[in-house]
Amino acid sequence: MNEGNLSRVNEFVLLGLSSSQELQPFLFVIFSLLYTGILLGNILIILTVTSDSCLHTPMYFLLANLSFTDMCVASFATPKMIADFLVEHKTISFEACLAQIFFIHLFGGVEMMLLVSMAYDRYVAICKPLHYMTIMSRCVCIILVLMSWCVGFIHTTIQMSFAINLPFCGPNQVDSFFCDLPLVTKLACRDAYFVSLLVLTNSGFISMISFFLLVISYTVILITVRKRSSASMAKARSTLTAHITVVTLFFGPCIFTYIWPFNSYSVDKVLAVFYTIFTPILNPAIYTLRNKEVKAAMSKLKSQYLKPGQVSTVIKIILFLERK
Repeated sequence: MNEGNLSRVNEFVLLGLSSSQELQPFLFVIFSLLYTGILLGNILIILTVTSDSCLHTPMYFLLANLSFTDMCVASFATPKMIADFLVEHKTISFEACLAQIFFIHLFGGVEMMLLVSMAYDRYVAICKPLHYMTIMSRCVCIILVLMSWCVGFIHTTIQMSFAINLPFCGPNQVDSFFCDLPLVTKLACRDAYFVSLLVLTNSGFISMISFFLLVISYTVILITVRKRSSASMAKARSTLTAHITVVTLFFGPCIFTYIWPFNSYSVDKVLAVFYTIFTPILNPAIYTLRNKEVKAAMSKLKSQYLKPGQVSTVIKIILFLERK
């Protein structure tokens, strides 16, 4: 059939996380609380880092940028998913679907490169401590952040170029709570095997390269730390544990989604929830609850902006977790 005679799909139907109508109100409450926690937790980290001069160091500068990126990762699709729990027919326009694809790969690419930058920062701090402030200058930190956004933009532009001209004229059901290229390309009117291969290759390439860089850097750091036994090295081990946990939580689902040939979309949906919602909410907990400097700065921030006896909900939660 001539592609010019095919009608173009104007919207897609998102099948969401579950087809059970009884679960929708429960999921609405749960994910509303999780999304609120993501925003409040990451905003608290950004405010803490920017307001305390003791935290004006390269590591915390990169951490604040990671928190901002986490909010972006959680916000490109989660608000619509939460709203869709309240409606029976979950649709998204063709343009909004493309926008979701653009932003997930933009923010995902940025977060990967930020994690690599943070690993490089820890490598310099532990392996070359005498030259740390010279190597990790303010200018270098800004360049690392800008490079992260450039890599993310290039990555998502390449991804979009693969699929922007595909004809969509038939099936329009996306078995997920947001649009992603591996699912959307399967709905094209012509054979999209080659396009799907290019999409997976591009995503797999940036994921695996970033992951291998992180593995190499953390291996070198751990070898260096193992040879030392001072108190500062104990602190370094604690910081490294937090970083490695974040890397595992983020890259694990991404690698399985874009490299491992799963046939079950239900598995993909669980992994998508993990790296778009659970990782952004776990990052503040991992970085703050294991870091005495951040906790001290939060206490100072609390006493500075809140009257005696008034404690915000987020700080209450953090203090409760600390006691645990």
